[in-house]
Amino acid sequence: MQTQALSARALNKRPRISLLVSLAIACGGAWASAADDGGFRVESEVFANGGEEPVTRSLTLFRDGVAWDFLEPPAVKRGETAAGEIVLHDPARERVVLIDPVRNLKTQIDAIRLERLSVSLAAWARKSDDRLVRWAGGPDFGEGMTEADDRIELVGPRVRYAIEFAAPPTEETAGIYRRFADTAILLKALVRPGGLPPFPRLAINRRVAAAGGIPTVVSLEIDSRAAMVTGRSDSLRCVHKFHPRLLAGDLSRLEEAESRVAVATPVELAEFVAVPPQADE
Repeated sequence: MQTQALSARALNKRPRISLLVSLAIACGGAWASAADDGGFRVESEVFANGGEEPVTRSLTLFRDGVAWDFLEPPAVKRGETAAGEIVLHDPARERVVLIDPVRNLKTQIDAIRLERLSVSLAAWARKSDDRLVRWAGGPDFGEGMTEADDRIELVGPRVRYAIEFAAPPTEETAGIYRRFADTAILLKALVRPGGLPPFPRLAINRRVAAAGGIPTVVSLEIDSRAAMVTGRSDSLRCVHKFHPRLLAGDLSRLEEAESRVAVATPVELAEFVAVPPQADE
């Protein structure tokens, strides 16, 4: 758990944009084939504790086998733009790249690092004194999971997940989205440690993909005692809107993101998540 401890020390010093896109949900009309070179886009919003305004937003663009996550900084209003972090999911090269456009920095995380984190985190969680954390370490969640045609619920000690899903146009789309969602939640566990272990969500992702679906609504409810332990809100609800084609502005945004990756200075994860020194006022 050395990597996780290192990340925790660094992240305690810097407010981070939430990677809650891993709670993926989708609602919308017609969809494009994942194999279509035109790609598709997903607009995401996360709501906390029943609030009407999202606590975070993101835009994910899928094209040519990769996914680009554009994470809005906190307190950005709808329709406004700001330079938030960018996350490149590149499964063909077995890597994830985090880019900070403001500081012109990037850091690369190889897939093997996330796999090792998964193994060590599971071993740690299963030995925890906290019943919720121990349950979330898995590996079996079958007893607490119930399924309907378009809904899955998973209930554990002091926690409940509820997932609604819809059928995508192709099985390939569901597989691509599941791989993205799995990587996103493992990435969150690495760069923002301290929440629930990711294994309940990974199990849900498997069941949704096996049913040939993509999540449309994902809700997480934790009782107040567990919320204090994990540092999470009592309830989170994530909504994604899927669109069947990339827009003209999306293509320009992808070109800009590619150029930022090319010129950003590579650094280690600990430096990437560290708070930059503040000038004396």
